[in-house]
Amino acid sequence: MLSFDGAIEIFTTCPQSRTMAAAEYLRAAREAAAWSDEAGCTGMLIYTDNGIVDPWLVAQAMLQSTRQLSPLVAVQPIYMHPYSAAKMVSSLAFLHGRRIHLNMLAGGFRNDLAALGDTTPHDQRYVRTIEYALVLRRLLEAEASVTFQGQYYEVQNLRMTPPLPAELFPGLLISGSSEAGQQAAAAIGATAVEYPKPPLEARAAESLGITGRTPRGIRVGIIARNDPEEAWRIAFQRFPEDRRGRLAHQLAMKTSDSLWHRQLSELAKRKADQRDTYWLWPFENYGTFCPYLVGEYETVSNEIATYLRSGATCFILDIPREATDLETTGIVFRKALQKAGRGAEGTTLPAA
Repeated sequence: MLSFDGAIEIFTTCPQSRTMAAAEYLRAAREAAAWSDEAGCTGMLIYTDNGIVDPWLVAQAMLQSTRQLSPLVAVQPIYMHPYSAAKMVSSLAFLHGRRIHLNMLAGGFRNDLAALGDTTPHDQRYVRTIEYALVLRRLLEAEASVTFQGQYYEVQNLRMTPPLPAELFPGLLISGSSEAGQQAAAAIGATAVEYPKPPLEARAAESLGITGRTPRGIRVGIIARNDPEEAWRIAFQRFPEDRRGRLAHQLAMKTSDSLWHRQLSELAKRKADQRDTYWLWPFENYGTFCPYLVGEYETVSNEIATYLRSGATCFILDIPREATDLETTGIVFRKALQKAGRGAEGTTLPAA
């Protein structure tokens, strides 16, 4: 189980429609959501960009096929007005009585934004996202009408109907890899999600008292087993060398101004050909967008404990390939929470 009585929040990631045929996608998304729901995860991240299906429609399917899982919907300001996003949240809550989480985006693939006529500079996109989130928050919180005037958005006497019950107010997340992202997280009351540095660097920051802002989230994949050789066998089976993927990664580097993308790419160059617990091979081959931790339970849980001690309260895992992935990840987090002393007071962590 991956439910820890509020000590941390754990999200998985939904499969992407670009990686499979239309006839298979909905089944795969519902299956991954069912595994995550059964494991007690807080929610599941649903990506958005110009090349995949609409995340709100996937969220609706997820709500219909799970009991408690919260869709973590990626919200791209260029796609819809903040009123439309707020209306989606309130309508889904009205129809399903369920909470939604929102992953507020400031950027995206540069070519995607250019195709939509958006040439807003990197840091200004965070200014826009702050305004977007503030309008959305006020609409969902307000009992009366909302008036807001900013650089990018303006509303006059706007009211949200149906109103959102306070207990279903959405959790907000945003990329916190850059200073602009961290400032935006503080401004809108969101969890700042980072692509973590290698544990050795995280431990160095911890020893210097540099633990980042809170609340803080981590985006990471995990493959752990009793036998480290078994973990690595699975890792290379899932993420073999992919020449086309490496070319796609190089192209993305040329067309992206995302700080996290550059940071991970630089780390990948430094750690090339290393079979280390902190593994960037899948990212280099464009198999996924986050680092992986690979090895036996004790080693991987040590690394997760480092991130917990550095202030992480939220973890977004990669796409699960099978239900066993969540069982083994649960073992890692139980061990890590015990090592970090992060279990809630009086909490008995679920048995393996």
